[in-house]
Amino acid sequence: MKIAMLGSGFIARFYATSLHAQRRTDKIVSVYSRNIDNAERFAQEYALPHFTDQMEEAIQNPEVEVVIISLPNDQHEPAVMACARAKKHVICTKPLGRTAAEAKRMLDAVEKAGIFGGYLEDLCYTPKFLKSLESINNGDIGRVLWAKSRETHPGPHSDWFWDIEKSGGGAMIDLGCHCVEISRNFIGKNVRPLEVMCWADTQVHPIDAEDHAIGLVKYANGAIGQFEVSWAFRGGMDLRDEVMGTEGTIWINSFLRTGFEMFTSGKGGGYVAEKAEVDKGWLFPVGDEAHELGYPNMFTDMFTSIEEKKDPLETFYDGYIVNAILDAAYKSAKTKLWEPVVLEVWRGDDTDIYDKGIKSYDKDHYLIKEELLPNGDTKLILKHKVTGKVTQTTNTPREK
Repeated sequence: MKIAMLGSGFIARFYATSLHAQRRTDKIVSVYSRNIDNAERFAQEYALPHFTDQMEEAIQNPEVEVVIISLPNDQHEPAVMACARAKKHVICTKPLGRTAAEAKRMLDAVEKAGIFGGYLEDLCYTPKFLKSLESINNGDIGRVLWAKSRETHPGPHSDWFWDIEKSGGGAMIDLGCHCVEISRNFIGKNVRPLEVMCWADTQVHPIDAEDHAIGLVKYANGAIGQFEVSWAFRGGMDLRDEVMGTEGTIWINSFLRTGFEMFTSGKGGGYVAEKAEVDKGWLFPVGDEAHELGYPNMFTDMFTSIEEKKDPLETFYDGYIVNAILDAAYKSAKTKLWEPVVLEVWRGDDTDIYDKGIKSYDKDHYLIKEELLPNGDTKLILKHKVTGKVTQTTNTPREK
């Protein structure tokens, strides 16, 4: 497919490098930037036939079939509306909107226009994430009880991130959107998010938005999603996820400490990895940064879904749900209370009654725990189904 790239900055370059790598067939044919010099430089570096500082011109280009939005947060809605008017398929970087209201307007516009709307949530496409999700869907760790996602680094690379009016917030809107959607996938997108408790503060930087936040999202099946985000973390970019289920646990370390370590005196210099703070001493490079961050898998899913006329793994609707959860988090950070997740539209399950999978030991007792002791005995902790009394019994192995 032929693509118009809206934006020529950091994330646009990541996208372009992924799209044009390893003989891929989907190609960018036009780039828009608010700065014409940046547009021209981008076009030269990626051998594009067209560049412009007029967004409508890039979108309306007759060669263009799909538009990728890699613009600051406050530019997402105008760009999506322009794509809807032009009837051009659109895929948008995260977060979809600055608020749920913005995201809902974009979702409505795309669906009314009958065009494809894909949400570029790259961390839901990393190889480790996809393998973990497959294991969870296969039942390998049982019912998910708790999903925790962490993204921290020393702060973003462009000025608009630090401007609360343009970005819509701080570390939470920038990084929390990743963490919330990761947990939604692990817990189940069909499970309704109910309420949020959040702490957020500005601990280091002279900005109006938060540079550090921790939140809990309660889901209808009793599961908890937890996010930890910071622009004040020193040492690079730290991406980690944990999932706890009734039958197992998953730990994922996607960035910072991935098994690739290198020492250098710093004489060579050069790029190490995204958000790396130093270029000498012990360093933690990344073998294939775009792949580790999920970009190739993400674009494969997006363009395949367009061709097959199906929803991608991450849609505009998902982006809207994420924004609604973050709206509740921002409100909770102010009120210090659990705040409800307000959803104008919900397309998942309506039930809040789920089978907890409590195990029976016999007709009279539930099994709380079974444990093998060092001496070879097996201890059983039981609860009587009628009286509720908790007892224990020990089974001694028979002598041979």
